[in-house]
Amino acid sequence: MKVLVIGGTLFIGRLLVQELLQAGHAVAILHRRRKHPFSKRVENLVADRNDPVAVRRAIGTRRFEAVFDNVYDWEQGTTAAHVEGTALAFGDNLERYVFMSSVAAYGDGLNHYESEPLAPDNHSEPYVRNKAMSERALFRLHRKTGFPVVTFRPPFAYGPGNPFYREAFFWDRLRANRPIIIPGDGTRLMQFAYVKDLVTACLRALETPQAVGEAFNIGNSRPVTQVEAVRALARAAGKSATLVRVPRERILTAGGNVFRDPLYFGEYFDLPPITENVNKLQRVLRVRLTAFDTGLRETYRWYIRQPKRRTDVSFEQRLIESAVAPAGSRRAG
Repeated sequence: MKVLVIGGTLFIGRLLVQELLQAGHAVAILHRRRKHPFSKRVENLVADRNDPVAVRRAIGTRRFEAVFDNVYDWEQGTTAAHVEGTALAFGDNLERYVFMSSVAAYGDGLNHYESEPLAPDNHSEPYVRNKAMSERALFRLHRKTGFPVVTFRPPFAYGPGNPFYREAFFWDRLRANRPIIIPGDGTRLMQFAYVKDLVTACLRALETPQAVGEAFNIGNSRPVTQVEAVRALARAAGKSATLVRVPRERILTAGGNVFRDPLYFGEYFDLPPITENVNKLQRVLRVRLTAFDTGLRETYRWYIRQPKRRTDVSFEQRLIESAVAPAGSRRAG
């Protein structure tokens, strides 16, 4: 197939390009930069995906059979109008348009199935609103014209190449034998999707006719609590973790941030829980999901080969020292 990957140089997109090449597809990427890290086999198209006119200009007369839309602009937001404008730029030659959505498209709640409604157009969070509205726009196109859309709704993506300070946040502290702050009682649920499983699912979507017009939840079958997640990260590193529980209100009052420094539990990791059922993915696309411990071990092997960042732990240290009940700290293997 002649395939375009929108994005393609970071995390999911980078691994996807590599696997598409390995499978023998002709691959192009569309992004903002004039260079990419791949061989000359990969064609480079330059455009801002939030500018449908620029996307059309970059595509020109090229015709693609499949498009993978993996990019979200975290600064400006990528709206449904941006996504629909991009989708319409590819003409009638498409066999698949695979859109990377998010579990956040549900808005909130636990154990969602794909048949459930997504968050409303007036949801207060732009990311939630944009993902839900983008999916609705793409599925409207499918109903009206047969547009060959497939969407995926992963929770927290993890794995080798993760550009977010998530797994590495904990491993940096575990390797330095520092305590790990647990927000509140640590029972808030989290669900993870291994990057290699995401890419496998994307490739299966190309070859599975039943995938067209469908949305798929994708992630580990069983969500874990925040405490369980830290214990799993510790096991992957062969470390023991000292857990210090700090009330969430105290963390936030002190200035702790979910999205940027001063972080206290990794980037984005302390969000209200949203979880999903992944049976449809396994049934229709026959993806065998990677066990969380296995994926973390593979990710840790990648992590130890990377340059280490300098970490400022002064904010965390103040929280730890002010913890009301340090005797409540626990050891986790």
